[in-house]
Formats: sequence, C-alpha cells, structure tokens
Amino acid sequence: MKWIYLLLAIAGGIAVGIQAVVNGGLGKRIGVVEASFMSFLIGTAALFFVVLFFGKGNFLAISEVPKSQLIGGLLGALYVLIMVLTVPKIGVTAAFFSIIAGQIFISVIIDHFGLFGGQVFPLDGRKAVALLLMLGSIYLFNYK
Repeated sequence: MKWIYLLLAIAGGIAVGIQAVVNGGLGKRIGVVEASFMSFLIGTAALFFVVLFFGKGNFLAISEVPKSQLIGGLLGALYVLIMVLTVPKIGVTAAFFSIIAGQIFISVIIDHFGLFGGQVFPLDGRKAVALLLMLGSIYLFNYK
C-alpha cells in the first residue's frame, strides 16, 4: 500500500514541474506578483469546491492549532512567487535542482533535530556525503 503514496508523490512532483513552467509563462505575460496571485486564486477556488463536496474536517478547530501551523499558505505563496520569478531566467531544471536542494537541506535539519514536532532522524556521514554530491551536481549542471 505504501507504493500508492510514492506514486502520488511522484504525480505531485510532475504537477509542480508543470506548474513551474506554466506559472513562469504567465508571469512573463501579466507580471510576477500578479501570476503568483492568480495561481493561488485559482487553486483556492478549486480547493473550495473540494472542501464543499468532500471535506470532512472542522474549520472551527483552526483556533486550537499552534499558530506556527498557519504559515503553510504564506510559504506556498513565497514558493510560487520565487518559481514564477526564477524559471523564465534560469529554466525549469536549474530552478528545480535548486528548489530540491533547498528542500533536502531544510529537511535534513528538521529531521536531525526533530523540529516542528517531527520524529528525529539523525544526520550521519553517508547522508552528509549524499548532500555534498547533490551540491556538486547542481554546480556541474549550471557550470558554463
């Protein structure tokens, strides 16, 4: 059953890859901030209908969650804004190499220290070497 989640994660990655180039093109036509706004507006409208027809949660519980758990939308907006800005300048692949590197580095820190209530997965030598190899690949990919 775990493979279904892995396939869903791959599908999510494919969607984000397509989103980057689509939003980058939109940003060239209507502006970076405006394209980021439109992306979130359309996504919000779509999620409204998903919640309306399939939602089973409780919006009233929002007052009971730690306030730090409410910044996800801001971080998502920052991500979309950065991708709209960078993809037309450096391309989808270079942008994603860098985005993935940033994701992996912060993930290593979060896992190592168990931040935000996560389980601790310590950094070891093998993982550190993998991180250095990833940095090397980013350099090689972008070196002219």
